[in-house]
Amino acid sequence: MSHQKAAQEIIKSVGGVDNVNSVYHCITRLRFELKDHDKVDSHSFKKIEKVMGTNVSGDQFQVIIGNEVPKVFDAMVKEYPELAQAKESEQTKKPDKKQNVILKIFETIAGVFAPMLPAITAAGLLKGLLALLSSLGWISVGTDTYRILSAIGDGVFYFLPMLIAASAARKFGSNPFVALALSTALMYPDMGTLLSGEAAVSFLGIPVTAVSYASSVIPVLLAVWILSYVEKWVDKIIPSALKLLLVPLISLLIMVPVTLIAIGPLGTVIGSGLSGGINWLLDEGGLIAGIVLGGAMAVITMTGMHYALVPVILSNIATLGFDKFLPLTYISNMGQAGATLGVFIRAKDKNLKSVALSTSFTALMGVTEPAMYGINMKYKRPFAAAMIGSAVGGGFGLAFGAKAYVLAGNGGLPGLPALVGQTFWYSLIAMILAFGVAVIMTVIFGIREEEAEQETTGKSDVTASASSVAATETTETTSVPVAKEAAVVSELPETPVPTEDATAVAPMTGKAVPLSEVNDPTFGEELMGKGVAFVPSIGKLASPVTGTVMNVFKTKHAIVVRSDNGMELLIHVGINTVKLRGQYFESHVATGDRVQAGDELLTFELDKIAENYDITTAMVVTNTADYTEIRPLKLGDIRTGEAVLAARL
Repeated sequence: MSHQKAAQEIIKSVGGVDNVNSVYHCITRLRFELKDHDKVDSHSFKKIEKVMGTNVSGDQFQVIIGNEVPKVFDAMVKEYPELAQAKESEQTKKPDKKQNVILKIFETIAGVFAPMLPAITAAGLLKGLLALLSSLGWISVGTDTYRILSAIGDGVFYFLPMLIAASAARKFGSNPFVALALSTALMYPDMGTLLSGEAAVSFLGIPVTAVSYASSVIPVLLAVWILSYVEKWVDKIIPSALKLLLVPLISLLIMVPVTLIAIGPLGTVIGSGLSGGINWLLDEGGLIAGIVLGGAMAVITMTGMHYALVPVILSNIATLGFDKFLPLTYISNMGQAGATLGVFIRAKDKNLKSVALSTSFTALMGVTEPAMYGINMKYKRPFAAAMIGSAVGGGFGLAFGAKAYVLAGNGGLPGLPALVGQTFWYSLIAMILAFGVAVIMTVIFGIREEEAEQETTGKSDVTASASSVAATETTETTSVPVAKEAAVVSELPETPVPTEDATAVAPMTGKAVPLSEVNDPTFGEELMGKGVAFVPSIGKLASPVTGTVMNVFKTKHAIVVRSDNGMELLIHVGINTVKLRGQYFESHVATGDRVQAGDELLTFELDKIAENYDITTAMVVTNTADYTEIRPLKLGDIRTGEAVLAARL
């Protein structure tokens, strides 16, 4: 498909040129501001060869294309000149319609709970392991060791409002320490004693409803959201010299009583209503609800809707001691794993068989993205088979009341301790059913073997060389190519074919995390290639290899470096930081420069960027296809210069 044809199909799919307020591109995707999102034909994007997927971020509709996005954008502007006439940027132009409220709620909940998940899942997994060990008689309940381990697991859930307060403050733009202070007032032991007593409680004569805030979710979430507005209002009326003292004081004096009197009871009612409604569906729906939800779980996860259920899940576990929705996530993952194993059985192409087998194993371990996006969705029939298997498993699971007793954070075999309890065997049988039916249905449906070559060719757009990215990249907010950069790139040496294994060092100090934790599908789903991500603690970016700078983007938020042994690395600082248009970034190298591993490439004002943007930094190997294995060498705390990524031929 030509770039012009792709541009025409994309504009048609977003509702026509009259539905576009503005459009620009970053290094991987087209970013549309649309007048009416309801006019978007999401299904038609699947038929466009150059489109890898779509994503909605706030009011912005994004079309993921990969390295050819500049060419598609240029063809689009050439075909529809009126798109080049927009005078206002995406940052300043006000949309004609308010943002979809449901999408905004999903985005907000995801933004609050995603940073907390490591702590919650670690505690949940420990609670599951303790339950397993005690049921086997390997540890005695009540011993000092058991109580200490229980404190690690239970403490996180008991003081959950404090975790939510800290994370919500970051999301809503409130002072995190003031938000924590608000939550500590609610969790203060004497406050709990006061509210749990038999006598009526009042504040300045106003009745205070007795509510337990331990393990609660919705009340503190609402309280911190309102706190963010109260802080801003108080900040406006307090003289500068007194802000540090009075803004936090007045904010707390307002918000703690308001939370106790109104927000807490309201949040409890909302939380109980949500939990009650969903639990009613899971309890009364039985087999039918299991079939529908089990079959749809993969789609629910893809859209991010599962994040909206995290508060309900946590509330159920805290109040009921179990949750019926979580087993469906395990069942769905087993369906994806079974479908890819079916592809392994039916495929004739050796490369496809190898990829299918490996992704089936990773899906069994609870990591389904490679299986779902790399195999099942590409070949379509396996994805349908996975949904059928998940529907069968979900129907069985809910029919027999399968439950999860802790939030383990892993929906695969490593997370099985979360299901240990009275219904464990029902959950396990449901998972086996989902896996087995998905295998059988995939074998029956088969796959179109000729799609293997087509899909591999399509993937070359994702793993194209970094020099191609550099040569085609344009100024990310205009349609005018950067001629000077293109000229420099044309003089760079020809991209060598890697001839040996390669290693990259950490380009920044902070925390190394799996690429799947990047809250952006282009990187998180490895559409640009495999790699590793970082949460920086210092605003400095160094070269991960000895080699050549292939491109420094005009917006300075991303850079491409190619090592002397042929490994090509794209380093993208933050998520959506293209919107800053270079503000807070300073480049210390230019395209074509030679660098040694550890040489400073960029510096950036970390605190200012982090106020409005996720600063997680992705480092991906854009020529992933040249290697048989790419894996992180170290995760967790890391310093610049430590070996972090290995690529094997």
